Amino acid sequence: MKYGVIDIGSNSVRLMISENGKSVKKIISTTRLAEGKKDGFLSEKPSLRTLKAVLEFVSTAKAEDVDKIFIFATAAVRNAVNGKDFALSVENACGIKVDVVSGETEAILACKGAVLGKNGAVLDIGGGSTEIAAVKNGRCVYTKSLPFGAVVLTDKFGQDALAIREYVKEQVKEYGEIPQSDFYCIGGTCTSLAAISQKLAVYDVKKVDGYRLTAAKISRLANELAVLSVEERQRVSGLQKERADIIHAGAIILDEVAKFLGAEYFTVSESDNLEGYLNYITER
Repeated sequence: MKYGVIDIGSNSVRLMISENGKSVKKIISTTRLAEGKKDGFLSEKPSLRTLKAVLEFVSTAKAEDVDKIFIFATAAVRNAVNGKDFALSVENACGIKVDVVSGETEAILACKGAVLGKNGAVLDIGGGSTEIAAVKNGRCVYTKSLPFGAVVLTDKFGQDALAIREYVKEQVKEYGEIPQSDFYCIGGTCTSLAAISQKLAVYDVKKVDGYRLTAAKISRLANELAVLSVEERQRVSGLQKERADIIHAGAIILDEVAKFLGAEYFTVSESDNLEGYLNYITER
């Protein structure tokens, strides 16, 4: 079977083409759906950008002769006052139902993507939320989603790294007791930091997947990125220009979670909630 899976996130829309249980292509479009939300409403321009990206990805998936297309949405849509209306507008435009997943389900998707068949805990830093889930002996034993991510924090605090750190330091306490295990991380923050750490002028999936970000390295990168201007970050080797204005927030989240967990390192996984959603939906 050949599937197309589209993830409508707070920072980007992503498409995965999967054939016979293996991801063969991933494409990303940065649309910043969560950008500029006022009174909890998705703004018009980001919504239109996102809708356009979804329609383009649906066309791409159909051109790949997929057997079925799935679309799911995460924090930006589920937390918005007009999130259901936006999801319906996407469905009306492309004829495919949008599955707006809960925070707990999003955490489960991370596990089913990054640690399928293994024991471990997964941190998923998104644009609008940050999830942790843990799996032991094939069973999900812990899930928790917190309503902040790199885009939300940048909207709230701008480039004020100190304010972001103080806020995140308090919020991560909500995770409480998490089973000690191997720690993995997924999402653009983690893959970007892995690429930056290796100074990858050209992104290389093979060098990013499985890369270990030590707690010391995470802290150093978070501090270094925080003092750079957005323009200076755009020149950092390994960092996509589109992520330059939010990477400081994502790095601080990772740094504070690492400290809270007492984690010595995180293993970066290229398999994420796209693979996780496909595993989740086909198991039903």
